[in-house]
Amino acid sequence: MTSVQIDAYLRRLGIARPARPTSEALRELHLRHLRTIPFENLSVHLGEEIALEEKRLLDKVTEARRGGFCYELNGAFGTLLAALGYEVELLAGRVYGDEGRLGIPYDHLALRVRTADGGIWLADVGFGAHSHCPLDYAERGEQDDPGGRFRVVDAGPDPAGVRGGAAPGTGDLDVVRDGTPQYRLETRPRVLGDFAAGAWWHSTSPRSHFTRSLVCSRLTEDGGRITLSGRRLKTTTVDGTHETRELETDEEVLTVYRERFGMALSCVPTVRNPDLNG
Repeated sequence: MTSVQIDAYLRRLGIARPARPTSEALRELHLRHLRTIPFENLSVHLGEEIALEEKRLLDKVTEARRGGFCYELNGAFGTLLAALGYEVELLAGRVYGDEGRLGIPYDHLALRVRTADGGIWLADVGFGAHSHCPLDYAERGEQDDPGGRFRVVDAGPDPAGVRGGAAPGTGDLDVVRDGTPQYRLETRPRVLGDFAAGAWWHSTSPRSHFTRSLVCSRLTEDGGRITLSGRRLKTTTVDGTHETRELETDEEVLTVYRERFGMALSCVPTVRNPDLNG
């Protein structure tokens, strides 16, 4: 990652380059990312390739001023953090779905980040509504965050009876929010290319929720959330109350993308395969 790319990324986040790769600086970068760069799956429905390559990810975030889903957001953020001097490892996760079922392998990408002041953090800017700040990777007790009460816990065996690690401390971890498991993480580091199959499945499979619906969502400055799902605009305040309204015209939709998410689109995205909802 070049100095020019670093500066462009930090300008998008509206933050100065940190003097050192500390835990405090990581928290600020993480929060600014969630407030600025939306979680969105528009590429799936605009016919755009999901390319898990460093330059393509950085160009999408800085030049196209777009967002993405977990592979893109955490892939790009991990690249930025490494360039700023953090030690970054990519971790593969499986998301908990209906009735506690785990998703496909490489279902999710999260980051294990080591800082200059000795911290080890679980950073995740690609899971939609989640923790606002990085979670303490080694802490097994409750962690209070503006996004909820979280725990990172040693996972039990998966449905096949596998724990995910032979040596102590190498097994899988469950990330729990407000008592509900969100995803299961492997602790073995991966490389970005390992996630290509997961990204392809989520962008093409009729069983993926990303192919069946549109979403564009980000954290607001006051700790709430704004989400545009097709033409439905939902604004949630920090205390959990929300307001939902339907946008009637294409111009309204494009204006919200531009003014609320910072994305200038040439056309209104629509679900490419609406029959998949049936």
